[in-house]
Amino acid sequence: MVDVWLPYGRTEVCARIPTRNFLGSIEPEEKSGVADSRAEIERALSQPIGTKRLSEIAKASDRVAIVVDDATRATPSHLMILPLLDELNEAGVKDEDVTLIFGCGSHRPVNPEETKRLVGEEALARVKAISHNCKAEDQVFLDKTSFGTKVYVNKVFAEADVKVLAGDINLHYYAGYGGGRKGVLPAVSSAETIQKNHAMLLHPKAVTGVLEGNPVHEDMMEAARLAKVNFILNIVTNSKKELIQAFAGDVEQAFLEGTKLVDEMYKVPIEQRANIVVVSAGGHPMDINLFQASKGIHNALKAVKRKGVIILVAECPEGHGNEVFCEWMEKFNDLKRIEKEIKKRFVLGGHKAYYLTKALQKVNIILVSVMPDYYAVNTFKLRTARALNDAMRDAFELAGKNAKVYAMPYGSATLPVFKTEEQII
Repeated sequence: MVDVWLPYGRTEVCARIPTRNFLGSIEPEEKSGVADSRAEIERALSQPIGTKRLSEIAKASDRVAIVVDDATRATPSHLMILPLLDELNEAGVKDEDVTLIFGCGSHRPVNPEETKRLVGEEALARVKAISHNCKAEDQVFLDKTSFGTKVYVNKVFAEADVKVLAGDINLHYYAGYGGGRKGVLPAVSSAETIQKNHAMLLHPKAVTGVLEGNPVHEDMMEAARLAKVNFILNIVTNSKKELIQAFAGDVEQAFLEGTKLVDEMYKVPIEQRANIVVVSAGGHPMDINLFQASKGIHNALKAVKRKGVIILVAECPEGHGNEVFCEWMEKFNDLKRIEKEIKKRFVLGGHKAYYLTKALQKVNIILVSVMPDYYAVNTFKLRTARALNDAMRDAFELAGKNAKVYAMPYGSATLPVFKTEEQII
């Protein structure tokens, strides 16, 4: 037997897989974190890509907004804030003129405990921090994109003299990649703006790891330009969330440089599909709820045969995580009806119902979590198992005793690609 440990919440669980069935683990090309995170971030800030240094862009009297990721992301934002503040102080900007904005998009606000964990107590002692509310009535209209998206953004962000986006770059299942321009749309945009953008996820180019011709990405980039973003600081981390490299500068050029490293690390070549893929979303916070954890299913589909089995290992202590996701899964059983609804009246959360329903048409999905069966089975149409090895037993019953198995410990971040298709998937 082969023992494979998979992240589950803040701990790990073990899958016992017969050696003859095991094809291997699909894991990122792990790189060691830099010895000195602060030094690497300062290097990036001192050598910006495609723009001047932040200390040369900002002036002493400027009001500055720095957008950071919310609690649904594992981004180590605390590594970036103090170096950014020092760079701004060098330009004469006072700490009291700087506001950190948690780019919650359509997610819930960040609570006080999460605020400390995300950006650190030292930063909070120096600057204000607020959570973006996508339904706030005082958001500012900028303009329309060429896709017809009306761009409304957070008032504090819109009125800042200098706008900075801080985040991490990773694979994203319909924007192509996270990071960069996502710090505006969806992070600090209105619900209406986010809905119009996300409704384009039905486009065939709106897929993981693709930017060219991807309307979701291109719309986001236009929104960032309309917002007049002055500077970004993005990082790429390994599976342990250790810093590998920082990228600073222009909202497009610095971001694109970072995506090259993401491809190198997180697009993982495979030679065949398996009958069973056991996938972890990556542990906390990627499996904080089913809404977030389902990204692991999406990437695992690349490695599983049709009518095969995906075992999703995701604690989901906050349950499903989104009422619309839940409502659409209860209301719609047919994929074409969901597609029609997205085109007609896209509502945030509906896209998760679309992706999960689409996956369920291709494969069986067994969920290992703390979610009540009432929701997991009746609403989300999933099979369930209380323990991972119970799920493994059930998967072999479905797929046959000779079924081949892959394990994906960091499924939300890892994209399996066939060796002959690495450049086009």
